[in-house]
Amino acid sequence: MTQPHFVELRNVTKRFGNNTVIEGINLAIPKGEMVTLLGPSGCGKTTVLRLVAGLEKPTEGQIFIDGEDVTHRSIQQRDICMVFQSYALFPHMSLGDNVGYGLKMLGTPRAEIKTRVKEALAMVDLDGFEDRFVDQISGGQQQRVALARALILKPKVLLFDEPLSNLDANLRRSMRDKIRELQKQFNITSLYVTHDQSEAFAVSDTVLVMNKGEIMQIGSPQTLYRHPASRFMASFMGDANIFPARFGSDFVEIHGYRLPRPPQLTITQAQGTVGVRPEAITLSEHGDESQRCVVRHVAYMGPQYEVTVEWHGQSLLLQVNATRLQPDVGDNYYLEIHPYGMFILADAA
Repeated sequence: MTQPHFVELRNVTKRFGNNTVIEGINLAIPKGEMVTLLGPSGCGKTTVLRLVAGLEKPTEGQIFIDGEDVTHRSIQQRDICMVFQSYALFPHMSLGDNVGYGLKMLGTPRAEIKTRVKEALAMVDLDGFEDRFVDQISGGQQQRVALARALILKPKVLLFDEPLSNLDANLRRSMRDKIRELQKQFNITSLYVTHDQSEAFAVSDTVLVMNKGEIMQIGSPQTLYRHPASRFMASFMGDANIFPARFGSDFVEIHGYRLPRPPQLTITQAQGTVGVRPEAITLSEHGDESQRCVVRHVAYMGPQYEVTVEWHGQSLLLQVNATRLQPDVGDNYYLEIHPYGMFILADAA
């Protein structure tokens, strides 16, 4: 049975003066899903979030939450909560008062607020922090307080505006896991904005990639990475090596190197363009002349090397396991392309 759409944007356009930021977007989010808006700076993803929140009004189109048209409703009338990049905590209030502020504004009895604040802080692993202040905790703890403040209100929709961009790498990893855990636990329909691909992949059921105010592709993280719909998507969703190729009934040939045609490739013509991810190309000390390449650049990344090789006049990016090979500039190797890391590109431009 198809899930009902809990958040919908229907033909939404947003203009600021003569500048069109969003052009005729349609978006449908099922109840309980985490959908991430991903794209380069200026692509319109934050504008979409602000439109759903009610912080901006669409120039054209409609916005629905839980079946109700909220296009012209204020943020207070939408039953949503937003977790900001800057945390937006009150420094003069205790953490308990910060978390319970929304309930206080709703007139919730003091005893109930105290109980629910304690529960909300426990959800984000901050038991006993009620009486501390913002300047007494770390950035990661501040973001958890902001999350608790949103969850305590049990909103219909939870919005995240690049919530982890102010944290260091280790804190980002633990915090994104906590966000995903709580979102699934409470089955809250959520819209998440980020420019970080790995973050989007880690927290999302569905990723929506935007560019210049338009939706480029929607799908699961696996689908977008393994089956990008365009050259833009292939390069934006990670590194991709792009090749002209010749196709047969059971093979793909690239620069004279013939390999088995993988079953995931739908091929309707004799020639085309394929993409191969860096991790799907390995180096070997044995092969034939069609596979010979020369190392042009090596960057040590800890568990792996990022290696640039020249192959038939084309520069390729590879990822080489650092425990298997230690390539150096000028070395000659034979590359091997793993067919299951290959995808067809509809646009060759």
